[in-house]
Amino acid sequence: MQDIRTLLNKYPGTVLLGEISSEDSLATMAQYTQGGDKLHMGYSFELLTNDYSSEYIRTTVQTLEQRMTEGWPCWAFSNHDVERVASRWSENGEINPQQCKMLTALLASLRGSVCMYQGEELGLGEASVAFEDLQDPYGITFWPNFKGRDGCRTPMPWEQADSPHAGFSDVKPWLPVDDAHKQQSVAMQTNDSHSILNAYREFMAWRKSQTVLLEGDIEFIETPEPVLAFYRTLGPQKMLCIFNLSSQQTSIDTPTTIVKEYNELSHHCAKLSQDTLTIEPFACFYAKC
Repeated sequence: MQDIRTLLNKYPGTVLLGEISSEDSLATMAQYTQGGDKLHMGYSFELLTNDYSSEYIRTTVQTLEQRMTEGWPCWAFSNHDVERVASRWSENGEINPQQCKMLTALLASLRGSVCMYQGEELGLGEASVAFEDLQDPYGITFWPNFKGRDGCRTPMPWEQADSPHAGFSDVKPWLPVDDAHKQQSVAMQTNDSHSILNAYREFMAWRKSQTVLLEGDIEFIETPEPVLAFYRTLGPQKMLCIFNLSSQQTSIDTPTTIVKEYNELSHHCAKLSQDTLTIEPFACFYAKC
């Protein structure tokens, strides 16, 4: 590992990212990202679970922060081995565009870098793949009790719904494009100002302008379910980030004095009245403290 890092140090701008799966992956991530002679970043499976509670997310990130004194984390909500987050964390199996927008903001507001899985920026749910189209050996073997991992591995839909394979290729791909995904293609969402894709682009552009989100420390605030809240701090800069993880409107007492709300975000759907913050379903709130 040290030899690889030494080599990469000769090429500015390169990053050594390790996928970490172990009995205690957070401890291993901390171990292999500290000291400046191994990984630049570690990527674990801790947020690829079915547990969507604010307590679980808070505890998971806090645990890593306590152990990782020097390193830099990398977070993800989806990958090629688990059900897509739009389906996995949905309520009653119904994909909610507002939830998809909020999850993008949440993931990109944690301290660290982000791995966005292909189609996550479109809000793609788990694809329905017919048995005869399966490629995953696990799905073929254990069908129908376990349908395998092909549902998260289907092609990215790029063009209009009537384009061959939604613009992914001119020939039959390894897996078919899900019919539902064809209605969520990049081309179709680009022309919709309220789409998940445009909300993703909007938030990422805003995030890029906020140094405190890119480089700052993170400090969680104890909040009841379904609210997740934390500060991001960098020197004198301090930003409050609050997320409603549920489909119900919720209210909490503001934990600090608000200097400025960042109302320019389209999914910043919250109302501050004196010391009470009311957050709309699957919405987020950002403020300068």
